[in-house]
Amino acid sequence: MLKFFDTFRKDEDGAVSVDWIVITAAVVGMSAVAFFTVEDASFALMDAAGGAVAAENDF
Repeated sequence: MLKFFDTFRKDEDGAVSVDWIVITAAVVGMSAVAFFTVEDASFALMDAAGGAVAAENDF
């Protein structure tokens, strides 16, 4: 039984898959944070542009 646990501990099969899953999850998380940051900034820019256009009263 101890030999089984020793070989299980030393076995590295599947380690690359775990690395790719962790890296992919990190990239997806950072992409979501970047998306929501850009979304908030673009809504603020749209509101500012709309207010500037409405304040002109050129018509």
